[in-house]
Amino acid sequence: MMTKTLIKVLAASGGLMCAFPGFASDGKILATAGLSQLEGSGGGGIVPWATLAGYDSQDEIAASAFMTDVNVTDYRLSAMGAAVSFYDRVELSYAQQTFNLPASLITGLSLTSAEIKQDVIGVKVRLYGDVVYSAYPQVSVGLQYKQLDNDAIASYLGAKDDSGTDVYVAATKVHLGAVAGYNLVWNLTARATKANEMGLLGYGGADNNHYQVMLEGSVGVLLSPKWVVGMEYRQKPNNLSSVEEDDWTDFFVSYLPNKGFNITAAYADLGTVATKKDQKGIYLSMTGYLW
Repeated sequence: MMTKTLIKVLAASGGLMCAFPGFASDGKILATAGLSQLEGSGGGGIVPWATLAGYDSQDEIAASAFMTDVNVTDYRLSAMGAAVSFYDRVELSYAQQTFNLPASLITGLSLTSAEIKQDVIGVKVRLYGDVVYSAYPQVSVGLQYKQLDNDAIASYLGAKDDSGTDVYVAATKVHLGAVAGYNLVWNLTARATKANEMGLLGYGGADNNHYQVMLEGSVGVLLSPKWVVGMEYRQKPNNLSSVEEDDWTDFFVSYLPNKGFNITAAYADLGTVATKKDQKGIYLSMTGYLW
């Protein structure tokens, strides 16, 4: 159902391109808008980048919508949302995440719902630099405010809060022809957070209820203007004595045929999630640019 809905969204955005010939013809070059991150921000799949979620230049506004589905051994995480980028300076984003729980966990904890939902509102500001043209990396600062719809599981596991705010600084740079003539892109993000499993298991806990700085990174090679392969890493805190939390990694391939949409597939390794070990599987995400 999710894939069919997204295809309709992307088809609609393609119709907008036909109706407005100037759509995505100006502004940044292809692929410099990055992808859509699980929490709604522009960037990679699991890591926000310094790039903004649109192809707008200094006198333009851009908007996009995305859908992401992550299926691992025992869990499924779905996310959908939208972002608006203003004048290549400010990005506003929204995402809703749905975390589906296995039957064994539902029965064991006597839960009344098979899923956890979380809303994420994001703001990002480009401080300086350009991902391609400046000598130094593009640098942005952002925050993501997150709110759970139900704190039953978070409270059971010992989380202190059902909402929280992550603050991050990201640096992103493209090096032209750096790898055997192919373009190289890298990103480094430092995130101050109290979130357990991105906030899906609440914020803070018995082991720690203070902000910690976690490092996140991405690296990719542009095999052509339309194809990118790479990997990402996201460091995670361990706030809950009741459950172990591991760092995340993924290996991805992205196809960006034009400025109207992109699609990303990845192999994700999330380690242990909510007592379930070896959570590995497929990540699929699509983004459509509306104007």
